[in-house]
Amino acid sequence: MATIGFIGLGNMGNPMAANLVKAGHVVTGFDLAQASLDLAKENGLEIAVSLADAAVGKDVVITMLPAGQHVLSVYKDVLDEADRGTLFIDCSTIDVDSARTAHENAKLAGMYSIDAPVSGGVGGASAGTLTFMAGGSEEAFEKAKDILEPMAGRIVHCGEDGAGQSAKICNNMILGISMIGVGEAFALAEKLGLSHQALFDVASTSSGQCWSINTYCPVPGPVPTSPANNDFKPGFAVDLMLKDLKLSQEAAQSNGAITPLGAQATQLYSLFSAMGNGGMDFSGIIEFMRGKKEH
Repeated sequence: MATIGFIGLGNMGNPMAANLVKAGHVVTGFDLAQASLDLAKENGLEIAVSLADAAVGKDVVITMLPAGQHVLSVYKDVLDEADRGTLFIDCSTIDVDSARTAHENAKLAGMYSIDAPVSGGVGGASAGTLTFMAGGSEEAFEKAKDILEPMAGRIVHCGEDGAGQSAKICNNMILGISMIGVGEAFALAEKLGLSHQALFDVASTSSGQCWSINTYCPVPGPVPTSPANNDFKPGFAVDLMLKDLKLSQEAAQSNGAITPLGAQATQLYSLFSAMGNGGMDFSGIIEFMRGKKEH
């Protein structure tokens, strides 16, 4: 079993780290929030007294942080503290340029590294069924697979440095766009007097089917596990979707890609968040299509 430093023990990081402990790894956690450290201790983690303590003598260092600037700052502080040959796994969702810089910094320090953002939300983190989209060398990926396994339902090597982040933002741009389309369709169906179940029965088995309908239907009833049945309590909040959509648009602009639907989705989620809905589940965008300013 490995010794692992886990930096960033928020809503995703804590259950991910807990699954590593359950798999028999020795995990030392670090976070700036005392409540997160208290929960980590309950989950069986050892608690680091500093960032350096989370990296010194570890086989693996995992980060799960809000943005690229945080990842680069942590790497700056810990790369010189860790043993050469340590594997660094960044599970944050960040911009591609920052991911590639983190890889370069790790290589200069003599480390292995992969970017491995996740899909699956808090539920997937708790259940150990996350999808990991990994970028980095084949050698680093092979070293990482056994570490990721207790947290994963699926692990995909997407390519070289930054490819995991590229896959994540492209996937979530699709998701943001498709959920708006599904929300529009159900809002129209309501105006036409068509029941939720009738539209679901048709669309989920014909050409309109997609994850946003079949698994995460934004109206109560057809998919009992969807947030629509729980007042849109977030599995994946509006503001997190907005973050990913903004990353997709930054990448599109810097690489000359044409993404008009991605741009429009970003504007709609930005407006919906500004109305005070940033903390609700992103599927709640259907409320915007219904003409409601606040949920």
